[in-house]
Amino acid sequence: MGIVRVGVTFPPDLLKDFDDIIAKTGYENRSKAVQDAVRLFVSERKWLQDEKGVQAGVLVMLYDHEIKGLENELTHIQHHHSNVICSTMHIHLNERDCLEAIAVKGDVEEIKKLSNELSAQKGVKIFKTTLMAM
Repeated sequence: MGIVRVGVTFPPDLLKDFDDIIAKTGYENRSKAVQDAVRLFVSERKWLQDEKGVQAGVLVMLYDHEIKGLENELTHIQHHHSNVICSTMHIHLNERDCLEAIAVKGDVEEIKKLSNELSAQKGVKIFKTTLMAM
């Protein structure tokens, strides 16, 4: 199978947090920790892509509200998918970061589109999707 090298850029504070976690959990190097993180991301996204039918759940998003135009874009995306959004909760965490929980219910294909569009925005730091079949 072989190994492929890739370059990844990190904001300094994220890399410091990552290195701290690596040290505390006993990873031998960053590569193994990055591989595990990518596996988790792929596993979650692959599962979500295979789902069908009507589902309900929550999308949780942490983002930097100081990124120019981000809040407007997130709102625009949510309005475009309002048929699957039941409710939202917005929490101001600090001067820069906001946490948003979006309750969803409906066709999983539409929820996937919403999830993919929101998570792809520059300034979205963490995005988590939790869905359940109905």
